[in-house]
Amino acid sequence: MGQIEDIQVFIRVVEAGGISRAAEQLNIAKSAVSRRLSELEGRLKIKLIQRTTRKFNLTNEGRIYYQRAIGLVDEFKNLDNSILQKSGDLEGQLSISLPLSFGLQHMSPVIDGFLKKHPRLSMKVDLSDNEVNLVEEGIDVAFRIGELHDSSIQARKIVPIRLVICASPSYLEKYGTPQNLADLAEANFLQYSLLNNSDFQLLNPSGVIETLVTKGRFRSNNGGFLKSMAVAGHGMIVMPTFVCWQELQSGELVRVLEAYQIPEFYGYAVYQQNRYLSPAARSFIDYLVEYFSDKPQWDEL
Repeated sequence: MGQIEDIQVFIRVVEAGGISRAAEQLNIAKSAVSRRLSELEGRLKIKLIQRTTRKFNLTNEGRIYYQRAIGLVDEFKNLDNSILQKSGDLEGQLSISLPLSFGLQHMSPVIDGFLKKHPRLSMKVDLSDNEVNLVEEGIDVAFRIGELHDSSIQARKIVPIRLVICASPSYLEKYGTPQNLADLAEANFLQYSLLNNSDFQLLNPSGVIETLVTKGRFRSNNGGFLKSMAVAGHGMIVMPTFVCWQELQSGELVRVLEAYQIPEFYGYAVYQQNRYLSPAARSFIDYLVEYFSDKPQWDEL
C-alpha cells in the first residue's frame, strides 16, 4: 500500500469506530490495519488516535487530519473515476444495504443485470431490516422504505410503496370479516416490531383521514415471516404489496375494507450527503430508477 491507501485505512478506522470493524469491512487482517495506522502516525510524527482495548478516540490532530483526508481521498477518487466514467467501465467495490424482504424478493434481478453490465465491478450486499449507519458500516448506497429522518443523507425516489390490510380466508371465516373501522380495531393484528407505533392513517370512502390503532399478541421484525403467519390464520396484517402480492393473487390472503386506502409512500436510494458519490454508486442509483420506472409487478393486482 502507498500513502493514499494508508490514509484510506485511517478513514475507515475512524468511520467504522475501531480497527476490528475496519479490518472486516476492508477484508484485510486486523494486524495489517494496525500496522498501516502505526506507519501513518510514524510518518507524520503525531498521534492520530488514542486507543486501548476498550476505548477509541481521535486526538485533536487526528480530527483535523481526518477532515482534510476525506477531501483529499475524494479528490483522488474523482480524478480516477472521471476517466472510468468517460469509458463507462466501472470498477472497484460498491457496498449496498437492502431491506431483507424487499432484497430477497425483488433485488436479485436488479443486481444481476447491473453486474452483467459492469463486469469489472465487485459488490457487497448487506440484507437487514435494521437502519444501518452508512458511514460506520461503509455503505455507499442504501435502499430505505418510508419516512426519512436522517438529515445527513441524500435521497432519491425509486418506487412507490403501497400497504394493504389483509387476512387469510380461514381467519376471516373463524372471526368474521370486518365491516367498518371499529370492527377492524378489534381484530388481532400481526405486528411489525420495527415500526415506532402500530397506528395507521387511512383515507375513508368520504376522503377523510381516520386513524387505525392495531393491537395483537404476535410481533416480528420480518415482513415475510409475518406474511407466513397470516397465511396460516394467526391474524390480520397491514402489509406492503411487494411482500404479499403473490398470496393476494392466489387467494391465500384476502384484502379487507378495500374502500379504506392507506396513503402510499416510497422506497428511496439514500447516500451520504457530504461525501463524494462514486460513479458506481451514481450509476447504480440511475439503474434502480430506470428498472422501477414502470408500474411494479406486485401492484398489478
